[in-house]
Order: sequence, then structure tokens, then C-alpha cells
Amino acid sequence: MQALFHYSFHVTDLSLARDFYVRQLGCTEGRSAPTWVDFDFFGHQLSLHLGEPLQTSLSGRVGDTWVPMPHFGLILSFEDWHALSKRLQAQGMAFIIEPHCRFAGQVGEQWTMFFCDPFGNPIEIKGFQDLRLIF
Repeated sequence: MQALFHYSFHVTDLSLARDFYVRQLGCTEGRSAPTWVDFDFFGHQLSLHLGEPLQTSLSGRVGDTWVPMPHFGLILSFEDWHALSKRLQAQGMAFIIEPHCRFAGQVGEQWTMFFCDPFGNPIEIKGFQDLRLIF
């Protein structure tokens, strides 16, 4: 079964959200209303609604690293991850966790980076050379 992911969350400014998700991440805007906007997030649906964003903290432990929780993200091919990483670095993205390789040489080796949208919503982008090793 192939499924698409939908995630809906709060932001405080739809204009700022449009700028970040379209200009910085390269998403395409979909339907909208005065209180929400949908984006094509690399083939998945994000629905951003006006409201108070979730509280987050560095409380998820992965190896020796504390990651922001809760967070959302996506998994890209190795090549697409590196292209996005370079683009975000060139834009001056403020990373919570800089782009790097995690679990090098192990099953599940992955490239990862964490950053927040302008509202403090943490986003993780992973890249795998072999997508069969995601799980």
C-alpha cells in the first residue's frame, strides 16, 4: 500500500508561513482560506492553521544527541537530501542540528538535519542511500 501523509499544525502568520514553506523549502501552495493554507510538502500534505504552535523541547535522545520533540519531517534519497542541504545552507538556514551523517557504517546509516519553521515547529529531514533500510 502506498499512502500519502497529512499533518496539520498551528502557525501564527500565514504570510510568513507561505514565505518559508514556498521560498525556502520549495513547497507548492495548495488550497487555502483566511485561517489556513495547504502545502505540497515533497508529495505530502501539510495544513497550517492559525493558532498557537505546540511547545517543544530537546527531549528525544537519539544516540548521544538530544533532538526536539515533537517534530515532523521527511525522508529523501541521498542525492535529494544533499541538494536540499546545500540549498538551505546557502540560504543561511539556522539549524538546530547541522547536516551530518548519523550511524555511519551501521545498518540505518542516514544523513540528517534539524531546523525550525518561523513558528518554532521543528522539522527533520533525513537522507538514506538505501531506502530499504529506513525501518
